[in-house]
Amino acid sequence: NTVAPPIVGAALAALDLLESSDERRERLAANTAWFRERLGQVGLEVLPGEHPIVPVMLGDENLAVRFSEELRSEGVLAVGFTYPVVPRGRARIRTQISAAHSDADLEQAVAAFAAVHARLGGGASDA
Repeated sequence: NTVAPPIVGAALAALDLLESSDERRERLAANTAWFRERLGQVGLEVLPGEHPIVPVMLGDENLAVRFSEELRSEGVLAVGFTYPVVPRGRARIRTQISAAHSDADLEQAVAAFAAVHARLGGGASDA
């Protein structure tokens, strides 16, 4: 099957945007680094890396599901990943940072993670 023309057009437009400026890549890298660092500072374990997919490791599957639900009540959508998507004992919250996130967005997300972590535990400070 061929790729639909609108998908090809959108992909080409995205590549044109990326080639025209480094601003979005730089913003994405800055957002990701800031978010990773702040989650660590509030006591959560984040898998190392520089990529914008930021896994917050919780280990326990029930905790990951509950953590995700609590984040939603705090206004943050972040999905809990559990077995069989990840190995048993490696449950996590998967977040994905964007260049479109504002500083306020990221601060709200970290505050939500910190609040839920304080209520439920999980992550590096409980290991």
